[in-house]
Amino acid sequence: MKSLYIADPAGTTAVKPVLPVMAATAQSVPEQANALVRARAFAEPLLACATLDTGENILAHADAVAHILCGIEGSEAMQAASYLVYACDHLNKPQEVIAKAFGDNFAALAMETAKLVRVQRHARQTRIAGEAATTTTAQMAALQTENVRKMLLAFSRDLRVVMLRLASRLQTLRFFAASKRPVPGGLASEALQVFAPLANRLGIWELKWEMEDLAFRFQEPDTYRQVARLLDEKRVEREGHVERMRAQLQTDLNANGIHAKVSGRPKHIYSIVKKMRGKSLGFEQVYDVRALRIIVAAVPECYGALSWVHSCFTAVPEEFDDYIARPKANGYQSLHTVVLDANGQPTEIQIRTQAMHDHAENGVAAHWAYKEAGAKGYAGVSASSEYDAKIAVLRQLLAWERDLSGSQTKGVFEDHIYVLTPDAAIVELPQGATAVDFAYSVHTSLGHRCRGARVDGAMVPLNTPLKNGQTVEVSVAKEGGPSRDWLNPELGFLVSHRARTKVRAWFNALAIAETIAKGRELVEKLLQREGKTAIKLEDLATQLGFDSADALFESVGKDEFSLRTIEQLLRPHEPDQFDAEAPLIRKPRSSDNKGGLLVVGVDSLMTQMAKCCKPAPPDPIVGFVTRGKGVSVHRADCTNLAEMVAKNGERLIDVEWGLNQAAHSAVYPVDVAVQAQDRTGLLRDISEVFTKERMNVIGVQTQSIKGTAWMTFTVEVADAGRLHKVLGLVAELPGVRWARRK
Repeated sequence: MKSLYIADPAGTTAVKPVLPVMAATAQSVPEQANALVRARAFAEPLLACATLDTGENILAHADAVAHILCGIEGSEAMQAASYLVYACDHLNKPQEVIAKAFGDNFAALAMETAKLVRVQRHARQTRIAGEAATTTTAQMAALQTENVRKMLLAFSRDLRVVMLRLASRLQTLRFFAASKRPVPGGLASEALQVFAPLANRLGIWELKWEMEDLAFRFQEPDTYRQVARLLDEKRVEREGHVERMRAQLQTDLNANGIHAKVSGRPKHIYSIVKKMRGKSLGFEQVYDVRALRIIVAAVPECYGALSWVHSCFTAVPEEFDDYIARPKANGYQSLHTVVLDANGQPTEIQIRTQAMHDHAENGVAAHWAYKEAGAKGYAGVSASSEYDAKIAVLRQLLAWERDLSGSQTKGVFEDHIYVLTPDAAIVELPQGATAVDFAYSVHTSLGHRCRGARVDGAMVPLNTPLKNGQTVEVSVAKEGGPSRDWLNPELGFLVSHRARTKVRAWFNALAIAETIAKGRELVEKLLQREGKTAIKLEDLATQLGFDSADALFESVGKDEFSLRTIEQLLRPHEPDQFDAEAPLIRKPRSSDNKGGLLVVGVDSLMTQMAKCCKPAPPDPIVGFVTRGKGVSVHRADCTNLAEMVAKNGERLIDVEWGLNQAAHSAVYPVDVAVQAQDRTGLLRDISEVFTKERMNVIGVQTQSIKGTAWMTFTVEVADAGRLHKVLGLVAELPGVRWARRK
């Protein structure tokens, strides 16, 4: 026979032996027979000399966890599992070994809890990395923390897993408080963001308050110490004061015919700081540092108790609230008052009936929803409707666990499941999702190349529905794509909308690629027949009005664009509808337009008009000295000139239009671009405008693409200023979209 010693919360001393321990047998035994005794004996040889990554001895940690669970009325099975969880890491086939010694239920509980330990460790490491990296990584870490919060409730079909993790985390915080070791990054914040709110939701107030105070002490030690000093007494003294006041009220109310149950509600340091910050209060303004709750049988007794309290103590009128006469919007009812004792110390007192109390604890105004939703301006995490709708189920599961500790309970979320990658990262999936859904949720490429899957180490078909808490690993091909069978709903390969969208997009892209290849082949054959293989395909596409060569090929491959249009572009101009109505193209007038130019500061210098921009009076002009061809005259806004100036700015020279008779008689060719809806008579109508305005047309280029006519007219003008009026007349013609100088 051996004895079991339970360590104190700090893990520094041992108390008297409380349980005899029997040696574990190799044969399978009934699951509930001396489970706690046998579990510790089974784990002791494995854990006695082992330590956690926190530095705490594992056996001492398991002893303390079992003690905490006992304190919150956790079943013997839960306490026994606190040892078996850590034994898993020291066994080759833990599930088989534990199942043989304790039964399948204990094995499942231990394995699921051990898996959750890995999840939380991975989430904590992810958050630490996120805080040290970019904002995006930090946001991913925050999402991972939220997933851990959900996983704590949905990870297992057995709520005991959650209870084990709560007790374990509290013991870890106690260990660091007692040993005064540096607390690992993320440990305290995870306690505040995940574990304490969960304990709050489950109504395990003792765990919540202690966990919050310890975590806050690690995160903000200076603030913690400051508030502790402001309280002007130790916690034991505060709770003693509340207890004395509680006993006095209990005795006095009963003596005056009011049957009441009075309970103390001492405020904890984290709660005080949270209220001060959330409501921007000074410490002297926090009246509920000490608090009492009085529960009576009926509403008249609520007011009777209130009257007695005010007769015994000094009331603070501005702190009185009657939520019975004026209930809150969520239905919460209670009387709130603040009184001062003989020493002037304030105490908040709440008075309500048992029905009001039950509603506040379990209904829509439950304590955890009120605090976390910030109904009075509290800062903190908002209550989630996803949890709100399930809280009653959680409380029932906890009650069932105490009565039927060996039973398996249903997961608390019905819409989603949470599975793990081999590295213990959490992946959220819709209910009924498969390994293919999992692969696509991790990465699109992983989904496309998915060819097989292992779930908890065992090979399964790809259309096998996954369950909460399973570890999923997929095998992939080096290249390739999805199967069309995955889109067949009857085969059950895909459930998530995201995965279906990715698969459809892959096949759509494949079809487009085939269409582009077909179109490219047709266009390249045409270019070979026409002897135009030197043409750049991108340039050809641009001339035809497409954004890219692939866009042209896709249109040709779909038979949406005729190859005849490409032939018309490639071949010499053939007679068409434009020629039937073509204007008479006249020869350029014989005039020396260069005589109308003056090169400032230089005599007898050869000049020529630039063909790229074709300047004409009164355009602002600039001269550029060329090599061997004199001065090339450009419009000041010419894009080609800008490029030349960037390379050889020193070769610019000032030029201006002359004022002599030769300048007045000179004419200059300019290009005019017109875009219009193609129609019969369009070219004739535009030409008539130029004729009426006495402008000589010396060149016309026309092209029709997809019902749109593109025209370029070269006309001679003596004054480019008149051209603006003529273009306005052209733009007013039917079907003309715009007309402008090039």
